[in-house]
Amino acid sequence: MTEIVPVSGPALVTYADELATLLIEAVEGGSSVGFLAPLDRATAAAWWRQRAAAVEAGSHQVWIARDAERAVGTIGLVRTPLPNARHRAEVSKLMVRPSSRGRGVGRALLAAVEQSAAAEGLTLLVLDTETGSDAERLYRSAGWTPYGSVPDYAADPYGTLRATTFYYRNLGPREASPRRPSQ
Repeated sequence: MTEIVPVSGPALVTYADELATLLIEAVEGGSSVGFLAPLDRATAAAWWRQRAAAVEAGSHQVWIARDAERAVGTIGLVRTPLPNARHRAEVSKLMVRPSSRGRGVGRALLAAVEQSAAAEGLTLLVLDTETGSDAERLYRSAGWTPYGSVPDYAADPYGTLRATTFYYRNLGPREASPRRPSQ
C-alpha cells in the first residue's frame, strides 16, 4: 500500500538522497521535470536540499508517496508571494518512479495536493506539462482544464524542444472582491 505524507524542511533534507534517486529515474525515464539526462546524484540531491528552506518558510510544500520500502513518488505546491495572487498556487514536480507507474500513485499525489490546497483556502491551482505526455493524460482524466499550449517551451531530458500545455483547476468558490472606488 502507498502512503502519501507531507514533509517538513528538515525531513526533506533527510530524504534528499532517496528523492535524488527518484528524480534521476524520472529523468532517465523521459519525464520532463526541468532536468537534462544524464543527471548526476550530487546535483539531484542538492536540488532537493535547496528546497528545504522554502518548505520550512511555508512558501513550498512537498509530499512523498512511500511504499513499504522507499519513496515511489513526489509532488510539490508552490505558493505565489504576490498579494493579488494569494488564492492560487502552482503544482510542481509530480514524479513517479517508472516501476510504480500505472498503479494510481500520481493520481493519489495529485488528489493529496488538491485536498490540502482546498483545506488551506486556495481556490485555484495551475501547472504545466509536456504536451502529449503520460502526465498530460493524467491531468485531463483528473479534471484539470487546459488553457493553452506553447510550442518549443522546454527541452525534454534529451535536449529536444517540446510543446508544453498549461492547466488549471478550480477548487472552490472565489470570495467576492470589494468594488474599486469610482474615479
